[in-house]
Amino acid sequence: MDARFQYVKLERSEKLESFTQKKLDKLEERYDWIISAEVHFKREEPQEPKGYICNISLSGPGPTIFAESNEESYEAAAAETVRDLERQLQKRKGQMKSY
Repeated sequence: MDARFQYVKLERSEKLESFTQKKLDKLEERYDWIISAEVHFKREEPQEPKGYICNISLSGPGPTIFAESNEESYEAAAAETVRDLERQLQKRKGQMKSY
């Protein structure tokens, strides 16, 4: 899956990208119709101790699937966002028709 990472007012992190890419690869194994992912990491300062935000949008057949989470670290935010996407993908797969 083609994943594009964007950082809003942050430095680029190889470790964070590889962690998130592994999570997205697991989704791609189960749902092979996912085309690409757009991942954004940003920090909201006034929201202590949380404020580490990750949002991911997935492209595939039909409308774009989007999830966002606000956690205590970027890794936790990415993991929670992927869990939310997993639920949405399961629902979408149930609605898909095979011809």
